[in-house]
Amino acid sequence: MPLLWLSLAFLTGILLAQKFSLPVLAFVGLAVLALLMILPIFHRRIVGYLPSLYNRINLSNRLTPATFYPLLIFFLAMGGLRYQLAQPRLNPSFIAYYNDQSSELSLEGVIVDLPDVRDSYTNLRIKTEQITDPMQASATGLMARVHGSLLARVSMSEPIAYGDRIRLQGHLVTPPENEDFSYRDYLANHGIYSFIAYPVVTVLAHGHGNPFYASLYALRQHAINLVYSLYPDPESSLVAGILLGVQSGIPPDVQEAFRLTGTSHIIVISGFNITIIALVFTFLFSYILGKRRGAIVAAIGIIAYTIFVGANPAVLRAAFLGLLTLLGHQLGRRQSGLNSLAFAAAFLALITPTILWDISFQLSFAATLGIILYADPLSRSFSSLAERTTSQTIARRMAGPVSAYFLLTLAAQLTTLPLMAFYFKRISLTSLVANPLILPVQPLLMVLGGLSVLTGLVLHPLGQLLAWATWPFVSYTIRIVEWLSAVPHGSVPLGQVALPLILAFYVVLFAITFFHTRFMPLVKRLTPVIPLAALGVVTVFAWKAAFYAPDNLLHVTVLDVGTGDAVLIRSPSGRYALVNGGSSTISLSDRLGRRLPLFNRALDWLVVADIDNEDLAGIPGNLERFKPINVLWAGNTSGTRSATQLQETIASSSIPVSMMHSGQFLDLGSGASLKFLYTNQRGAVLLLEWNDFRMLLPMGMDFGILETLQNDSTMRNISAVLLAESGYAPLNPPELISYLNPQLALLSVASADKTGLPSLETTQVLEGYNLLRTDQNGWIELTTDSKQMWVQVEKK
Repeated sequence: MPLLWLSLAFLTGILLAQKFSLPVLAFVGLAVLALLMILPIFHRRIVGYLPSLYNRINLSNRLTPATFYPLLIFFLAMGGLRYQLAQPRLNPSFIAYYNDQSSELSLEGVIVDLPDVRDSYTNLRIKTEQITDPMQASATGLMARVHGSLLARVSMSEPIAYGDRIRLQGHLVTPPENEDFSYRDYLANHGIYSFIAYPVVTVLAHGHGNPFYASLYALRQHAINLVYSLYPDPESSLVAGILLGVQSGIPPDVQEAFRLTGTSHIIVISGFNITIIALVFTFLFSYILGKRRGAIVAAIGIIAYTIFVGANPAVLRAAFLGLLTLLGHQLGRRQSGLNSLAFAAAFLALITPTILWDISFQLSFAATLGIILYADPLSRSFSSLAERTTSQTIARRMAGPVSAYFLLTLAAQLTTLPLMAFYFKRISLTSLVANPLILPVQPLLMVLGGLSVLTGLVLHPLGQLLAWATWPFVSYTIRIVEWLSAVPHGSVPLGQVALPLILAFYVVLFAITFFHTRFMPLVKRLTPVIPLAALGVVTVFAWKAAFYAPDNLLHVTVLDVGTGDAVLIRSPSGRYALVNGGSSTISLSDRLGRRLPLFNRALDWLVVADIDNEDLAGIPGNLERFKPINVLWAGNTSGTRSATQLQETIASSSIPVSMMHSGQFLDLGSGASLKFLYTNQRGAVLLLEWNDFRMLLPMGMDFGILETLQNDSTMRNISAVLLAESGYAPLNPPELISYLNPQLALLSVASADKTGLPSLETTQVLEGYNLLRTDQNGWIELTTDSKQMWVQVEKK
């Protein structure tokens, strides 16, 4: 038990150091203070003021309170100190010092990891040695010595391998980040702070890597090639992922199917794989060499396999726990799961403090924690329930398979579900079915698949025979996952999940887990309240459903999404159309989540009326969460990066697309329509019309359309207009505003827009008109019955 608390103290120190960025001397001083507290003069005060925690955690007299509390503080200080010492020092000898310079740089280094080959490029991890600015090289003739790792993205055609010493010439930058994913943080957690894309590559020499790793990587590459020769695709890619940790060859649609069904842990090297490997190694070598020698060889085998498959954080955690288990068996002691897990995390964090922020490590840690805490209680509860409804013999027979393939998954998902919701913004409802269906065949798949590779390295025909025996299990896994991924609403997109909500879930879960006896009297007291609470929840849902029911009114909401335009239209019959989406994935997800019905968040139409990046960038990341039934597209389908990305996302989702042209319209029902007045390569100018109500949406306005619009007699005295391009003056001239003479002018613009929009000339022209702005008023909703118009805003 002391090991658990001291390990947690060390981990807490790392987290505090990352959060508050305290200097190294602060943690050194705290460590010295903790050591001084062990002196006898402090004993009485420590015992007097802080006995309660000591008594609750039951240290079994191994440590007195006088030494326990100072040790907690000492290990906390050591955790913070370890994190601070691991942070790079930004000086001319560190590679990140040269990031984001305007000129190209020339640098030399050694490839220190197996090249990560993707579809159209290869990622290289390089240990840098020298760097120079080519513009200054002729003057100095010298290269500066540097250290640190960088990631280089090169073309597929580059003939490079582990251990090559290479020269790169290009622009060195800080790794990018966006709202959905920070590549910068991801690489920083792996000790990489610099990135160079498609540099000029020159191989200077071969064989500068570690000979052991060179041999191991060569064997791994040979094994990968062998897998692809033994198995057809996509089975070969799955076997390579399960056995060798190589996921780059798995087709995107297959990866998506595993993700949607919550079975992605199958295609990566995880604790499940390591457990099978450990059991096979232990059984095999103990049978041949005896228990003690067999355990030693099994441990060496686990270490070699861990290095062989890449030693990512989740694999390291699983391998370390496997080694602790072997040690525990040899010492004849019962292993404490929580102690081992906490110690494994602390030990790995001691080596690499940033491992705590690695998503795969967090998920692996959470899954193991769930199994430790809840697998046995769930199994006992099931056995007790089964014995009440059937005979004891049948209950015992059922308990084994149900516990192994269903309850174990349930226990792991209980603690991983919040993390998956936070990171991946979705939860899988089919995972509880998918995992029990595919897990039983995984041991056979791994054992037979592993044997096929091992024997294939020596005797290819025999390896092929074993591969044919393995193929049905691999194919079965893929087909079951693909079938379940197609189940409607099997995977529920959530949008952005607040971190405090995730933390609150864990606090409540662990409070109930560790202090459930104290909660039982409270639960009994609250028993009459539970039906009332349920009734209240049902009432809230009923009112929410009634709020979104069709009301025979037309609702137009200009969403506050920052940069760009996003307009949500709700037809009189209750159907939804989204026109453009702004530049922010998170903002658009939040705004749509608040406006669409709780149990049906699909859009009836997505209307692309402007292909600019700031109007479309927020849509691809939300297309799955708010999947449209139809897409109406005006303008070029590949004129901008966001347009191309959106087209690819639409195609992969099999959503029908209709190309719209001038004069076409969308029937919204009850006589309301959305007309495509004018279209061009950029997009379209739209008119939302319902009897006396007319709203102009000049999303794709250009100067040619502007001139035509000013001569269109039907555009006089409209109800409302959304200003073009966030109030850009040349596209909103005084003549147009005067000609339109709108009752209401609307402006979608980011707060403190970096480009200075809206233009001062535009705001001056609009003096005397009713003007509402998203940067000042938040969202703006217009509601009409086709005769009258009502306006609501978020902020007045």
